[in-house]
Amino acid sequence: MPDHTYHEPILSLRNISQQFDGELILRDISLDVLNVVRPGVKQGQVVGFYGRSGIGKSVLCRIISGLLPPSTGTVQVGAPQRPVAPGDVGFVQQRYPLFDHRTLADNLLVAATRKHAPADAKNLVDSYLERFDLAPHRRKYPTMLSGGQRQRAAIAQQLLCSEHLIILDEPFSGLDIAMIDEVKKIITEVTSLDELNTVVVVSHDLVTTTSISDTLWLLAPERDDAGQCLPGATINKTHQYNLADMGLAWRPGLDAVPEFVQLVQHLKDEIRKL
Repeated sequence: MPDHTYHEPILSLRNISQQFDGELILRDISLDVLNVVRPGVKQGQVVGFYGRSGIGKSVLCRIISGLLPPSTGTVQVGAPQRPVAPGDVGFVQQRYPLFDHRTLADNLLVAATRKHAPADAKNLVDSYLERFDLAPHRRKYPTMLSGGQRQRAAIAQQLLCSEHLIILDEPFSGLDIAMIDEVKKIITEVTSLDELNTVVVVSHDLVTTTSISDTLWLLAPERDDAGQCLPGATINKTHQYNLADMGLAWRPGLDAVPEFVQLVQHLKDEIRKL
């Protein structure tokens, strides 16, 4: 018996292409993130998103987040589905931008009041400060926070004003092993906050990102029959990996599982030949 089932889509891309000054950057990208349901578990989704530098990852992230309209195609978010609008998808950048002149609690309150009534916003901020182990630091200013605290604050900030979807740009960059484990824990916590919460992790850390994901996307060019690269990167069917169906999701000690090691090597080989 399978330990998970698939339900309504919560993120859908259809025929996404993007051109700048006549140059095709992205081509014909279609994919879905479905609500994964596990008995007795509040299970959000984690999507690992790879691609070489300059391939168009940032462009696709901006399209998914509603910050850049595609040249062609549509992005639908939520349940029920609707066209994405700015603010629907949180985008946590590497620098974790916060207002330096506001306390941590006030930073989160600014985000929460974009979506919620004042009383509800305050209650949510208090809840998120507790959930993200930030309550003792609520009166501190961003410059007084550690890098890990700023990251947790930035993730909480985006969740408070978005609709279940959040993109993390290189969340493991420059971190030591202990901090990487902390960030993995945070991502797991985010997905367990709500059944529909979905985290898209954009990272060059192949092993770490694969170990926490239930879906993988590889953005890459395709080649024609003569071996020449076609214009515009895409995510074809062979580069969409369902780790849950492969038995490589939600398992402790996954890094040491032979099938996991084989998958990581396969991904490395795929990336090298593109």
